[in-house]
Order: sequence, then structure tokens, then C-alpha cells
Amino acid sequence: MTSIREFAPAKINLTLDIAGRRGDGFHELASLVTFADVGDVVTLDPAGAPGIAVSGLFGKELTGGNILDRVFALLRDRAPQLTLGSVHLEKVLPVAAGIGGGSADAGALLRAVRRANGAKAEGIDWHGLARALGADVPVCLAARPMWMTGIGDALAEVANGLPPLQAVLVNPLVEAPSDKTARVFRALGAEPLAEDYAAPDAPRFATRDALLDFMRARGNVLARAAEAVVPETGAVLAALRALPGVEYVAVSGAGPTCFGIFADREAADAARLQLAAAHPAWWAVAVTLA
Repeated sequence: MTSIREFAPAKINLTLDIAGRRGDGFHELASLVTFADVGDVVTLDPAGAPGIAVSGLFGKELTGGNILDRVFALLRDRAPQLTLGSVHLEKVLPVAAGIGGGSADAGALLRAVRRANGAKAEGIDWHGLARALGADVPVCLAARPMWMTGIGDALAEVANGLPPLQAVLVNPLVEAPSDKTARVFRALGAEPLAEDYAAPDAPRFATRDALLDFMRARGNVLARAAEAVVPETGAVLAALRALPGVEYVAVSGAGPTCFGIFADREAADAARLQLAAAHPAWWAVAVTLA
């Protein structure tokens, strides 16, 4: 059986709202999610001996067990009939960056195992498996634009998809607390969820301008909390806002990765070069979001 390669794209929260804290302690959210054309690469060798190898620019940042170990453990427990094998992860995305790197890797490995097993994979609740691994894993399993509600487990298609956006992703590459996301949510201090809360329906966008207007109106409610937990986030936002031609700037997820939207790829490439010259220690990439 040949190896199976799956791309694990960066997840970008174009908008993120928190409706409140649920009785189970989780937060009810509503987020417009899309994916970038930069990401990690997961390669599954179904004939290989069980194990996980890691390489890539940020491979050394993964110490101890990672989410791919958890994927295999979950599959062995809930779907022992599946063939697994060995995995190689090329880690291109920064770790704990607010762009779903670990969740994207988990989603990619689930897709690879599903492809490798053909008929044996039918009838398995892949969405449920993804949900058991983390709030962002279901949308990363889908790996396409989605309207995400619940704790991240309720997904709705965006009618007709999203107009593509040219963007620059920027991460300051500073050490973040191991419990960064939990700290960001604590700093937010969300109120209890209203008993009559109903998740909003998925939006639809006829034009690129309509999408940008929606993003400007909604924003990311975690932005200030993300900056409080990782102060360098503020420097990244300021640097993006100062770039010529930038149309919109925001934090993705719980940060510290931020993004700026530009009219075209030429403007995004020029902005990335300017950022790289001014802040050579930062991670900055020009991408298409779609």
C-alpha cells in the first residue's frame, strides 16, 4: 500500500464571537473559519511500523507526545479494525499560534487514515472522533470554509463558499504560556450563556466587499485578551496596520498570529517583504485564504 499525503492547512478565524460560558465550562462561539494555502504536511505509511516522526522548521518545538499520538490512541480504542501505520509530520506552522496547527495535523491524519482504509472506514463517526480530540479538530477535518458554532463542533457550509482573500500571516515567535488559550478565555471573562441563546445561521456573501464588511463588523472578541496574555500581539497588529494598502487587520483565534488583508497578491507579497525587513525574527507569510 502506498503512502498517503495530506495537507494540513492553517486555520484562520476571519471572525470570532463568544456568546457566553456554558454550564459545562466551555464557551459557546460563532466563528467564520477559512484556510490558508500554507500548512503542515502529514504522510501516512499504512505498511510502516507504528510511530511518528517529525521534521520541518518548527518540528523541534514539539516536545513529548503530540496530538498525533492522541489520534492513534483514539483510533485504536474506537476503531480497532482500521489499519494505521507510521506517520511523518513536516511541521511548517508555528506551534500554539492561534491557527490550528495541531488541530490541522489531527484532521489531516484522520483524513489519511480514512483514505487508507477504504470500505473499512465506512460507517465510522469521523466527526465524533474529531470532536473528541479538540474543539478545532472538526473544522480542520473538513478543511474548507465553515460557519462554526457550539464549542466548534457544529459546522455549517458557507453557501457558495468564500471569495478568496490575499493575506499576510504574522507571528512574533515569542514563547507563549503552555495554557495560553485557557488564559485568553479567562482574561475575556465571558458571562454565562443566556438560556434562550440560539446560534446564528451561517452567513452568505455575494461579493468580496460584503465579506470584508462582515469581518469589520464582527471582528475577534478575543483580541484584547490575546494581547493581554501575549503582549507582542499588539506589536504585530500595529505593524500590520501601518502597512500600505492593508484593508483589514485582526487576530486569528486566541493569537498570537495576526493577519492583514490586501487587495491582491502583489500587495500582500510587498507587505510581507516590508515586515520581514523590519522584523526579521517574526514569521511572516503571504497566503491565499479560500
